[in-house]
Amino acid sequence: MDTQQNTALTRALAEVPGPLPTSGVIHITLPHTDRFTVVGNHLAQHPDLSCTAVGLAVRIQSLPQGTEVSIKALTARCQEGERRIAAALRELEAHGYLQRFRDRLAGQKVITRTVFCNQPAALLRPRSQAPVAAPAQAPIPAPAPARSLTHVPDPDPDPDPAPVPPVPPTPPVSVPPGTSAQETPVPPPPPPPPFVPLVPPPTAPKPPRPPLPQPGTLTPELDRAATALLSDLRRHAPQFTLSEGDIRQLAPAVATWLERDAHPDTIRRTLTDDLPQPLRHPVKLLKHRLTALLPPPLPGACDLAAPARPRVVVTPFQTCDDCDRAFRSPDPGHCRDCRETREHRGEDVRAAA
Repeated sequence: MDTQQNTALTRALAEVPGPLPTSGVIHITLPHTDRFTVVGNHLAQHPDLSCTAVGLAVRIQSLPQGTEVSIKALTARCQEGERRIAAALRELEAHGYLQRFRDRLAGQKVITRTVFCNQPAALLRPRSQAPVAAPAQAPIPAPAPARSLTHVPDPDPDPDPAPVPPVPPTPPVSVPPGTSAQETPVPPPPPPPPFVPLVPPPTAPKPPRPPLPQPGTLTPELDRAATALLSDLRRHAPQFTLSEGDIRQLAPAVATWLERDAHPDTIRRTLTDDLPQPLRHPVKLLKHRLTALLPPPLPGACDLAAPARPRVVVTPFQTCDDCDRAFRSPDPGHCRDCRETREHRGEDVRAAA
């Protein structure tokens, strides 16, 4: 028995425009009129998703809103088992297409919500940069160019061709008077927000440098000690062979360190340790370190003293002269019971008199 040929597919193949490829797949694309789902190539050709995950994503995307998509519900709909479906769902969760989370309703009932996004990469873009959807227009079918192929008679003509479903009429679009359908004005997209670079360009003006620190009073002793310290830096680091003008410019800053009781060895180590290699601008480095690493003044003795706590006055204990009971009172005497007893006795004596 000969292999049966699909005559409808053969006729559609003869109408494909252009030369047919010698290898690979040949697409016969027919427009859908109902019951179709748009799937992006980012999902259909995803390099890291398995074919099971891609097919399951297409199945979930084609289901209506509110359809149960649990593992057991998908197992009842698909041919795959629970393990393969669970693994495919985990792949879709890892790549952002699917998300499952628990939500508590008003009646204290906890449910599991499943959210599917057909294009998760678009959620990461700002809303102002999202592509603006153009108004939907009915596709205009282009006439297929005739192919120079030898006509082959149909060996098995189809006596009952499948009926073509009628295309529903397109509702008329309201067009302002004086304009045609092709010239319908489209509102321009909103302007994007101003771009603010995180890193300023090289041509941006640089902020002014802070001035060198100045001492409260530049005494001759401070000036002489600061000048000697700067002149002695070349013994410890030959890169800091300074000129007389540079020393006079940096001396007030070093005098400020000395005025704040910084030890000369501490100043020397701060200025000469951990130098960049190569050191191209020694004076600029000294200005930066003298300004940015300036220590605060030492606190005084009053600042270091702990704050005085409020004194609590404690009433001392006293011993009653009558009953020897202990009671709190600033002055010695009798306790409360003995005082009340003495008051009653006095009243009785006055009443008897």
